[in-house]
Amino acid sequence: MELFHLINSLLEQDTTKELVRLAIIYAHLIACCVAIGLVLTSDLAMIRQLLRGSDATEADRHHLEGLKHTVLLALQALWVTGILIVVLDVAAKGAIYLLNPKLQAKVLIVSLLTLNGVLLHRTIMPALAKAGTLLRMEPSMRSLAIFAGTVSAVSWFYAAMLGVGRPLAWKYSVVELMVAYPLLILGGYFAMSLLVGWASQRRHRIVSRVAKRDAGQAVS
Repeated sequence: MELFHLINSLLEQDTTKELVRLAIIYAHLIACCVAIGLVLTSDLAMIRQLLRGSDATEADRHHLEGLKHTVLLALQALWVTGILIVVLDVAAKGAIYLLNPKLQAKVLIVSLLTLNGVLLHRTIMPALAKAGTLLRMEPSMRSLAIFAGTVSAVSWFYAAMLGVGRPLAWKYSVVELMVAYPLLILGGYFAMSLLVGWASQRRHRIVSRVAKRDAGQAVS
């Protein structure tokens, strides 16, 4: 009973509340950094393979597996720590804190990340496993995979930008904070589509040359 009163008294102290909030924010930041690191390294590996004109089988698998683990683990940590931060801030500042446009924008982006993770896990990953590589996927499914990967990469970096952008709080509306988000997704999707299309054509030419060479050797 005395231990309960001691813990309760500690939690009521402002210094203790600040330390608890700082610890939660730190965990929140670590989860975000881990996710961004996985997304960035897997994307760079895939781009390097595509520039070489290869099938990028391993890069594709690592890319989507990394995104899958990021969504399943880092997103869970972000949701839990984010909710705890909001609860603490509402307790300190009142329900008006929920009207913060920056907070609303972050919640919106993390929600989109969650839905995108479900798409990756249930649709794109099985299709990639069946095709074996991004370049061998059906055109429609390949476009969907590129779009989901672009949404994931842009969303993680955009959420991180909002997280560190304290001066943005209450200064801009949700629409103003989100205006660049779809533009970045469209730009990234267009660029990746061009790269994948070029890699696919290059792979087709290589396969054709090899087939002609083998046919010529068989005739001779």
